[in-house]
Amino acid sequence: MADLPPNNSSPVSGIIQRAKDILLKPKETWPAIAAESATTQSIYIPYVVALAAIGPVARFIGGQLFGFTAFGVTYHPPLGSALGSAILSYGLSLAIVFILALVIDGLAPNFGGQKDQIQALKVAAYSATAGWVGGIFGLLPALGLIGALLGLYGLYLLYLGLPVLMKVPQEKAVGYTVIVVVVAIVLFLIVGAVIASLTAPSLLSIRG
Repeated sequence: MADLPPNNSSPVSGIIQRAKDILLKPKETWPAIAAESATTQSIYIPYVVALAAIGPVARFIGGQLFGFTAFGVTYHPPLGSALGSAILSYGLSLAIVFILALVIDGLAPNFGGQKDQIQALKVAAYSATAGWVGGIFGLLPALGLIGALLGLYGLYLLYLGLPVLMKVPQEKAVGYTVIVVVVAIVLFLIVGAVIASLTAPSLLSIRG
């Protein structure tokens, strides 16, 4: 069974409905997600594969059309490097979901929870929805901060989902969430550093 709401006319409508449900009524949606039969493939395709692309595609388009402005200087990344960065960012986003799921699964017993790789992957994937949807603001780089703030809502989604899917006692959910968030931040910092290391040479060459 695909890990999306049933009885949808198309995969697109299923993705939209699941995103709306997890964003607007997470307390009701997490138990439904926990009860769904799923595989790694059904979680990734089409949900993660589609939503994780929003940010990289939006930033690529926004950077080409409007450029990135800092300290009064507007920079338009070269098409080739911008496309490469978008592809790399997308691939790393897919990898982060899987890595974070391994962390969630591995830490569960330390907080009185139960190990379950599929349930952990569900938590990692669906709690990331807010950040992925917020990535649409990358179309206008000046509004990128709004997308980042929307992504913070994902922390609340994570906090609600961990006890339900990983069977962690509610009183330990905060500590569990904090540790997972710290790991997620480290992963995103690594991704940011990797992408920056590839885009910086092109910027320096233009300045030179």
